[in-house]
Amino acid sequence: MSDLKLKTARSIKWNTIDRVSTQLLYAVVGIVLANLLSEKDFGLVGLLLGFQAFANLFVDSGFGTALLQKKNPTDEDYSTVFWFNLFVSSAIYIILFFCAPLIAHAFHDELILIPLSRVLFLTFVINALSIVQTNRLMKRMDVRMLAVANTLGLLASGIVGVWLALAGYGVWALVWQYVALGAVKTVWLWATGKWCPKAGFSLASLKSIYRVGLSVFSSSMLNTICLQIYTFVIGALNFVLLGVYTQADKWSKMSSASVSQILTATFVPLLSNVQDDPETFKRYMTKVNRFTGFILFPVMIGLAAIGAPLFHTLFGHKWDAAIPIYQILTIRGIFIVLISLHNNFILSIGAAKRLFMVEVVKDALIFIAILSTMWTANLTLIVWGQFIASAITFLIVTGMTARITGYRAVRLIADLLPSLLLSLAMGAVCLLMLSISLPPVLSLLALIAAGGGIYILLARICRLPELNETLTYLLGRFKKQK
Repeated sequence: MSDLKLKTARSIKWNTIDRVSTQLLYAVVGIVLANLLSEKDFGLVGLLLGFQAFANLFVDSGFGTALLQKKNPTDEDYSTVFWFNLFVSSAIYIILFFCAPLIAHAFHDELILIPLSRVLFLTFVINALSIVQTNRLMKRMDVRMLAVANTLGLLASGIVGVWLALAGYGVWALVWQYVALGAVKTVWLWATGKWCPKAGFSLASLKSIYRVGLSVFSSSMLNTICLQIYTFVIGALNFVLLGVYTQADKWSKMSSASVSQILTATFVPLLSNVQDDPETFKRYMTKVNRFTGFILFPVMIGLAAIGAPLFHTLFGHKWDAAIPIYQILTIRGIFIVLISLHNNFILSIGAAKRLFMVEVVKDALIFIAILSTMWTANLTLIVWGQFIASAITFLIVTGMTARITGYRAVRLIADLLPSLLLSLAMGAVCLLMLSISLPPVLSLLALIAAGGGIYILLARICRLPELNETLTYLLGRFKKQK
């Protein structure tokens, strides 16, 4: 096996270990906090996380991704981006510190938002310190230390959050959980990263990645605006309703974000290494596309099918209002991951400017969906609007990706069909099993076992090569060619 393929296999393996371990910790802590804290607590922090999402865009400004895409970034490049991130994050924190009363006034004069925001927004500066350390590891496709950092961060922050919640600190448990998470991850990456920035700042270095960074930043800005506008619209209606939406959104994103993160951390460096060889690039696209579908469809369709017993097992009936929202958002996550995958194809081939066009299309459709549904003040209809907008966006972006890469749109979709059909069959069986009256935990375990077993069996019967490839990647059964 070539060095590149060996690195890819190891990267997938450690990214998977990272996401599984961190999501398990995240889930355990999330379950405890969801049972201890109120819907309003989650709504208040959900609103502030919306502001944080915008600020984080400016902190990195797309330069982190630009370094990841650049073939051979220098130490001067890394140092320049580090100092840029630190300066911008500090400036944004100072601005938002003094704007905290305005935020509280804009949303029902909730004065608790003032101290909450001033503490939570410290994460801007903390996370800025780890961006370059993270990108250096990702560029080398060495994600083992990232996996350890994420696990330690979630473990420490989970302990902090649960302890404060049990001690009766309410919403502060969530705020300090986020601060502790960023602090522990950053300290670990600096302690093990074996890299320190140079004292100087190179404007020429920043200019060399400016175009890619600007394209990524512009597309990310539009994407964040359209995603976070739901938070602000729902928050303006009711913080309890926002808490329901935030909880459903969080649990639906646990799987889609994990799949997307694994793909980005693994395949962008891989594809960028062969961007100058069109035939090899297309061959890798086929493998990446099919592999993504093989993992994505059964995970997302299966999670949507087990939504009710999952929530009842974890929370009893406290969050029943979030179940249908969770199911819709989970299926929508399929389109989100596939759109992200196509963005990675475009980025890897060096056409980052086109990402802005992708976001314009996607966000225009989301705005239309918002305007069409927000007047109803019905959370379910608002979320269905998100779903429809994402589905249409996927079809449009597929056509754009085909034109940019030379990989036919029909083939992009055809690559996904085998895994989609098997996953739909699996989902149908799971839905039929829901008619059997069982305690929630038994129903959940039965659905997981049956769904997983059926999908693997059907994949083996249909001889999908991705089944063996997935086991090979995860188990690391590779020997480096001499």
